[in-house]
Amino acid sequence: MQAMLLAAGLGTRLRPYTLYRPKPLFPVLNEPLLILLLDMLVQAGCERVVVNCHHLADQIETAVAGRSEVILQHEPEILGTGGCLRKALPLFADGPVLVMNGDIFHNVDPGDLMARHVAAGLPVSMAMHEYQRFNSVSVRDDKVLGFSSPTGLSESEEFLAFTGIHVLHTDVIRQIPKKQFFHIIDLYAELAAAGQVGSHRVDGCFWRDIGMPEDYLELHRELLCAATDEKKAQSWCISEKATVAETVVFRDWGVVGPEVVIGENVELTRCVVWDKVVISPGQRLKDRIICRELPEV
Repeated sequence: MQAMLLAAGLGTRLRPYTLYRPKPLFPVLNEPLLILLLDMLVQAGCERVVVNCHHLADQIETAVAGRSEVILQHEPEILGTGGCLRKALPLFADGPVLVMNGDIFHNVDPGDLMARHVAAGLPVSMAMHEYQRFNSVSVRDDKVLGFSSPTGLSESEEFLAFTGIHVLHTDVIRQIPKKQFFHIIDLYAELAAAGQVGSHRVDGCFWRDIGMPEDYLELHRELLCAATDEKKAQSWCISEKATVAETVVFRDWGVVGPEVVIGENVELTRCVVWDKVVISPGQRLKDRIICRELPEV
């Protein structure tokens, strides 16, 4: 099994944080999202994973150093979701390639999607679900019809959300123009019109986009408080490598990363504190992502 993990984006909606750390390296419960996704792919049987990088590429390179399954593809210019696949084509064996966005936290089983793709016998398979905020794809009889407004859908059609997880054959990748920016959805729209794009439902999965700061914080609330009464939740994930004064007060939920130092009489409420942050005594911080470059944001 082979895959490509997309990690080259600029993450503009998450600025200023993405000025200092690429979005795929944002920690989720103190583990970089990129590493969580790579572990998921390896567990599903992936022996080769191409990871592309552009923005703050040196950080991506450091994060994947020593991982034998990873082939790093540096892109001096952004190539888009299709252009990067075309550049990576020589790195793949002929056959299906699973593609996954590097900025989505989810529990969709990539091995199951690959098996369903092979069984369907179509050139492309897209993992789809009902998610009102992102519903943008028309579907009927397990096939994608198009990518447009829901206006005028027939009774037999549904309007679903694309998870950012898909499988395509290397023959499809060969149709992408070389050495230029290209959206893979533009090609998928052409193939969908010919009935060549399968829709595989993954309803019920846990899937969250961390496109904005509030989304990133909300993901942690859900992960930390899922099994608790939210009115009584006092759920914190605190690294054993953090140094926390005895008088620190933790309220509601949150995360404290490794090598963090928190001074006396600090109060933290619904915060995610990244590694190596120093919080001076007496601070009252609420509903924040706290990183060492922007401790007061």
